[in-house]
Amino acid sequence: MTETVTLRLTIADPVPGLHYWRQDAKNAPHDIRLSTIEPLTFDMPVDLRPDGKLGGTWVRREGKERRFVYIAIGGAMEGLPVVSRRAKIDVHDIPADLLKPGAVIATTLPGRGKDGTPACATVRPLTPWRAVD
Repeated sequence: MTETVTLRLTIADPVPGLHYWRQDAKNAPHDIRLSTIEPLTFDMPVDLRPDGKLGGTWVRREGKERRFVYIAIGGAMEGLPVVSRRAKIDVHDIPADLLKPGAVIATTLPGRGKDGTPACATVRPLTPWRAVD
């Protein structure tokens, strides 16, 4: 039987005026939101498999171990052409003691790269993963 864990991803400082969304494993957009200066939070229910690995609709994989999810970003950014990026968030390294059926596990992600454009490629959390009550 597969259990569920919810990953709560908060983007601390999104670029205002762009669209952010959860992207499933088939590249389909879900929960599209127009950003402001406020943090954006997305919940992703994922499967906790009997072997302790995460899977399901949102989780992608590379090789035997690496698992990750995507937050996609798109739209027109002042002074730049249309932005089309994805933030890749690793989930294979979430501490095993947090992976409990029904748990909500949260982290905060940077919203911008050093150049002020949306953080993309592999994005490292600003905070450690933690259980939320």
